Amino acid sequence: MLRTPGPADRTGLRRANLALLVRTLRDHGQISRAQLAVRSGLSKATVSSLVGDLARRGLVRAAGTAARGQGRPGELVELRPATACGVGLDLHVEHVGATVVDLTGQVLVRSRIACDVPAAGPDHVLDLLAEVLTGVLDDVRARGGWGTGATVAVPGLVDTDGAVVRLAPQLRWREVALRDGLAARTGLDLDFFGADNDANLAAVAEHHAGAAVGLDDFVYLTGDHGVGAGAFSRGELVRGHLGYAGEVGHMALDPLGPWCSCGRRGCWETRVGLGALLHACASPDDPVHDPALDPDARMALVRARAESGDRRTLDALHQIGAALGTGVAVLVNVLNPAAVVLGGYFAALPEWLVEPVRAEVAAHVLAEGAGGATVVASRLGFEASATGGAVHALRHVLDDPAVVPITEQAEHVEHVEHVENTEGVVAR
Repeated sequence: MLRTPGPADRTGLRRANLALLVRTLRDHGQISRAQLAVRSGLSKATVSSLVGDLARRGLVRAAGTAARGQGRPGELVELRPATACGVGLDLHVEHVGATVVDLTGQVLVRSRIACDVPAAGPDHVLDLLAEVLTGVLDDVRARGGWGTGATVAVPGLVDTDGAVVRLAPQLRWREVALRDGLAARTGLDLDFFGADNDANLAAVAEHHAGAAVGLDDFVYLTGDHGVGAGAFSRGELVRGHLGYAGEVGHMALDPLGPWCSCGRRGCWETRVGLGALLHACASPDDPVHDPALDPDARMALVRARAESGDRRTLDALHQIGAALGTGVAVLVNVLNPAAVVLGGYFAALPEWLVEPVRAEVAAHVLAEGAGGATVVASRLGFEASATGGAVHALRHVLDDPAVVPITEQAEHVEHVEHVENTEGVVAR
């Protein structure tokens, strides 16, 4: 017997269809309602009704008319830029920062405050994070938009359910409640805040709009003071049993090697982290060690020296490339990804690092042809984790656009009365 959908079923179905249209518009940009119907599998009448709903929520707008064909020209629709915005908060050894991304994927604002995070301690750093968040949210509001949430990227072990930093050796943090601390300092709701490992969020960003677009199986490697991995398998982020997967920087590749910030010896990141590079290529009083310089400025100095043939710099890069390739080969043997994306400072120096890594992978991976794995540089560099945090913070709206209240009448969008029980949804 066919059951007539009840009010709750119809409401849930309509919310799912709203989310489907938003994601379709995000993926394809300007598109006519007829094309939206084809791509979503919904009827034209349903699409027109849903577009009107999204317009009244301020999420979409008319975008002109499609080129004339034989029939009536179609009216184009697009996501409204600079409205719903996610914030990614970057918690780094030497700075805190924020990146704002809108629903179209455009980066609207970046802000950064220099800080010796390990020395400053959690309370002061949370003050700075609240300050930088408040500043970018003011900027968003000045543009006529609103913040959907903020996700903190942390170089360490994170309890994502509670947004608690369990352990971040590079920061010298243990059991720091980010959600509680930021909510108390900003007056924003607890559920406005989230947190995740920086490599996981960077992998999300690369999968969304970087070097891993279209790849379902890949590994992203951070290249910073710490080294971590964000891995995707079959299109899903690999988290492990307790959500702590990806701490590859603490693989003990040299048991008699240098002491690591985690208290152990010979961790991979002691050989390939940013500190190892800077130590190898410059004396302690060299400007490249100046913490006031942002990471991109430091890498510009290293690049210039490498391009000029500076022997110490080239030797350092050769050393880093070989050690990096050794660890990447281990990851490829274990995970068999389609690609390994080198992020952070690795991506800033691809001419000297990518080929050595590829050579090590070819030499040490058991499967023929390295199991099909390629090695590529990140497109997002040092900004990947904060960008991924902003993308993550937009999920509230991407998953359920109805969380945005109706605030205005649809502008230049035809209104078609919908019939709830005729709506269908195509799962994606």
